[in-house]
Amino acid sequence: MVLETAANYADVIGGVAVVVSLIYVGIKVNKSTSAIRSSAANDATVAMQSWYLEMGTNRQASDIWLNAMTSQDPLETHDEFQFMMSMHSVLLGMQNSYLLSREGTLDEEFREAVTTAIVAVKDLPGMSRCWNQRRDFFHREFAQYVDGLLLQESIETLDMYKRSDAEPDQ
Repeated sequence: MVLETAANYADVIGGVAVVVSLIYVGIKVNKSTSAIRSSAANDATVAMQSWYLEMGTNRQASDIWLNAMTSQDPLETHDEFQFMMSMHSVLLGMQNSYLLSREGTLDEEFREAVTTAIVAVKDLPGMSRCWNQRRDFFHREFAQYVDGLLLQESIETLDMYKRSDAEPDQ
């Protein structure tokens, strides 16, 4: 009888230990998921920040970017190539944010904040030229997502891309 009672106590203690273990594992998984999401958001932010920093501190890159985005016609071959590679790079960063949000690693609101830049430049000739040439290089779902963004109503770009004919290129 004493052995049977001890076995019952051992079963109860074992059951409690399993429940405590599962709670512990659940907490660790939750913290790990949170860390992964934070890392993904940080990586996406750093990628976009690096691109914007390059555009903001490299006069040659920003001149080519602005000229290509606002020009109806392609730029001289090397400048147009540099623009296309830069544009493709930023779109790859946006695609990464899109795919990470689709799988739940990155917050959808963050993805929307990143990709809103597409809506801001969607009516510029350089965006159209780039998207028409490079669309098929992207993940099919991301390309469809961008197509949807291009159909949205334009948003104000803070006059960043508006240039008067009297304004000389520097």
